[in-house]
Amino acid sequence: MTTPSPADQEVDVVLPCLNEAEALPWVLERIPPGWRALVVDNGSTDGSADIARALGARVVHEERRGFGAACHAGLTAATAGIVCFCDCDASLDPGDLVPFVREVAGGSADLVLGRRRPQGRGAWPAHARAGNLALTRMLRRRTGLRLHDLGPLRAARREHLLGLDLTDRRSGYPLQMVVRAADAGWRIAEHDVPYLPRTGASKVTGTWRGTWQAVRDMSRVLTETAAEQGARL
Repeated sequence: MTTPSPADQEVDVVLPCLNEAEALPWVLERIPPGWRALVVDNGSTDGSADIARALGARVVHEERRGFGAACHAGLTAATAGIVCFCDCDASLDPGDLVPFVREVAGGSADLVLGRRRPQGRGAWPAHARAGNLALTRMLRRRTGLRLHDLGPLRAARREHLLGLDLTDRRSGYPLQMVVRAADAGWRIAEHDVPYLPRTGASKVTGTWRGTWQAVRDMSRVLTETAAEQGARL
């Protein structure tokens, strides 16, 4: 059986965006040919939406602030069979999603995640890396998955993602996706991807406070999903 080429697939790339005018051109020019860029503007004041539109992206406006709110607005607005997620700050190259889509389209994985590998100083602050490490350890205890990262670069089938009934609208959204996918018996793969110093200031993990908020959001998701699982037993 021949594995479908990523170029033959309908793919939407969801790009949550809050004041990323400087990074958008770099990100959008790296969207693989034939794929659609879906920029979810989460209240930008720097003209990000206009820039994205001028560069050929579809723009969706999500008034409710929050990483999860933006991601889920993009997921519900997407129409392609396969949906990818990527940060919009030029820290990750959407071109690296091609093998992810190949695995999903070929049926060897249901959800593919990118394990970030920092490239150069400042790519991944120590406090953000420590928070991610703590969360992945908690995730292993909760699900048994031997994952190393909860990064934003990922791909899966749209219909399946909607079936997870994701409810978090803050920083816990990526973790909730993985936990519910694991509980549903999904095959989850992880691959190394280069992680570059972002363009502009981080809205989530650029400070200790932001990292702490993200860890708190994700810890709450783990607690809630554990309670849900217990209630079903």
